[in-house]
Amino acid sequence: MVVEGTWRPARAVVDRGAITRNVARLCAAVTPAALCAVVKANGYSHGALLAASAALDGGAAGLAVALFDEGIELREGGITAPILLLSEPSLSSFATCLEFNLTPTVATMAGAMAAIAACEEVGGKNPVHLKIDTGMHRVGASPEEALEIAEVLQASPTVALEGCYTHFAVADGDSEEDVAFTEAQIARFLSFVDALEAAGITPPLLHAANTAGALAYPMSRLTMVRCGIGIYGYEPSLAVKAVAPTNGLSHLEPAMALTAEVSAVHVVPDGARPSYGRRRPVSGTTTLATVPLGYADGLPRRLFDAGFSVLIGGKRRPLAGSVTMDQIVVDCGTDEIEVGQEVVLLGTQSGEKITVDEWANLLGTIHYEVLCAISARVPRRTK
Repeated sequence: MVVEGTWRPARAVVDRGAITRNVARLCAAVTPAALCAVVKANGYSHGALLAASAALDGGAAGLAVALFDEGIELREGGITAPILLLSEPSLSSFATCLEFNLTPTVATMAGAMAAIAACEEVGGKNPVHLKIDTGMHRVGASPEEALEIAEVLQASPTVALEGCYTHFAVADGDSEEDVAFTEAQIARFLSFVDALEAAGITPPLLHAANTAGALAYPMSRLTMVRCGIGIYGYEPSLAVKAVAPTNGLSHLEPAMALTAEVSAVHVVPDGARPSYGRRRPVSGTTTLATVPLGYADGLPRRLFDAGFSVLIGGKRRPLAGSVTMDQIVVDCGTDEIEVGQEVVLLGTQSGEKITVDEWANLLGTIHYEVLCAISARVPRRTK
């Protein structure tokens, strides 16, 4: 079990209401399609149970996770809504999957046979989803293989082929190539759906769109969309953000802030070189504030070289040295700083704002990675 740093003056503050409102806005934008809320990776670090319950309150029809264990966590936490596993489980775990009322993905013929065997053991009619690879080349059967698998699943009296789906590779992009590729993925999937219908197979749930697809390609919404990053308050890219209003979305609210308190204050002379590696000298007599968050908490070491700053006393203040495992040191110039003073690493203070997008731009990554990197040892507090 991962131990949260409960006694540290640091916290990730999660606005449960923001998640609920974001889901409600997304549901309104994609109607009549249903919305499946993706709460894998501990709800993108917001807390899986909190995110799941908040999303359901906002109108989500079901949930999706990546790992078998993530689904079990939700069930043991009292969640009764449908939960889809987004990858085919190991062949030996289908029976346990059904025991916890998780909906498995099937992506291979071997997986189909394992699913059928497990369904026959428990009896009844058990939902499964079939994943088709239309260009992502990660998980999924080719359309030709998928048709054969669908026919095998359909023939089983204990299997309900509840859904068929695919996943987009570049729906968040705006280049001509990205647009053409996404449109080709949609066409391939719809062609597969036509082949299914010709074979007399009509799954009630057809889903292709992630958040990017749902907002940038309305034709991909079909009967259900799978939204992850959007429910936590972020459009997947600037390109998607630009077109979202024209496709029915008003706005989204970031649901997490990352804050701490100054844990120590030192005044050092001109030329002092704080932290590991003594990377950079301070200019003049300088007040240093120590903040109890480090790279073990999700602040990458490269933030120092990237020019990252935090908010203390309503001002942006740069790092004074390398990020360490548990702490950072902040250059506060000649200002007076007190132990216990609030530090904002994500969020707002006195009208100033630090966003996940800012982190992502500094680090040359995406906001998904920034959020998911905030480790479990940072205590979560619900707003």
